Amino acid sequence: MNGYRAAALALTVCAASLLASPMAPRAWADRTSDEASSEARGGTDGGVITAQTRVRTSVHGGGADPSSATGSLSPVGAARPRPACWYEPAFSPKEIQSTVKAWRTFGASAPLFGGIGHVIGDALERRYKDGHPYKNYNLPQQGKGMFWAAVVNPNRADDPGATSCDRQPFWVDKGETPEDPQAVSPKILAEYAYDELPVPGTEIKTAPSGRSTVNLPTWVWLDKARFKKISVTASLPGTGLAATTTAEPEALHLDPGTPDAARFPASGGCAIRESGGIGEAYARGKSKQEPPCGVTYLRSPGPNATYALRATLTWRLRWSSTTGEGGTLPSGSFGATRRIPVQEIQSVNR
Repeated sequence: MNGYRAAALALTVCAASLLASPMAPRAWADRTSDEASSEARGGTDGGVITAQTRVRTSVHGGGADPSSATGSLSPVGAARPRPACWYEPAFSPKEIQSTVKAWRTFGASAPLFGGIGHVIGDALERRYKDGHPYKNYNLPQQGKGMFWAAVVNPNRADDPGATSCDRQPFWVDKGETPEDPQAVSPKILAEYAYDELPVPGTEIKTAPSGRSTVNLPTWVWLDKARFKKISVTASLPGTGLAATTTAEPEALHLDPGTPDAARFPASGGCAIRESGGIGEAYARGKSKQEPPCGVTYLRSPGPNATYALRATLTWRLRWSSTTGEGGTLPSGSFGATRRIPVQEIQSVNR
């Protein structure tokens, strides 16, 4: 996106507010530093110059078919551990300089808009050129550091917390980390990776596979090939900073969809077997046995009606990083619902 087009996106901002709170184009000029990705673009949010995050993620492990549906984990008994925004290295001195020039060019070529480009250019020059607080865009420091800027977690763009990173881009020498609790860190990367985990759908198997019968157990099991330990690594290119969040299946919880049912085990929590599966596949000759994981419906829902059997798999979360830091994160869950028709067999005693 060129400077003219980027500037045009901000024309709805009044000049008076720009003087008090300088804005930046929606897209910065192409990056000229080898320390960052050429894909990064900047923007504005409430008057604060922001950047598009350069954090990249990669997935490791997992047993699901790549073409099958996956979902995101929901924390169990805790708020979702994912940051709404943070600060990371974003702009070189040359990029700051080229952005100001883009505004100047726009102001000269579009007088119809009342010199808005010059207004914004003046505000940016004051901050980054004229010594308030930076002089000459820090060009003598090119390659010796970066301007850190606020970035928004793309998974939480609509979250109110996404505007809490309200600092304008600030200079940080190469190899240093700013003393700001919202500066990118291994823990922030780990929390971001948490939300990127593509856990497989909880596709249970049941016996009978069709219609269940009142007072006869329905066996439930989960194929161990459907769920395996899965990890996501979030890394920030050019910094050596990376964190890996790993999810490992822990237990399956059953909700029959009606109080008129008995669960096996009674808690509804089916633990993982030593062999790696959950529950046990039904086999001929087990009809009088209680299943290690399953449900018995005590009443029929009625003609043409079904019960909603909810199966939720809980995953245990931990993280590690290139700095040696690590720990645990709140367990997460992901489930699915299956409609179960239940028939009632009438018998006549003579």
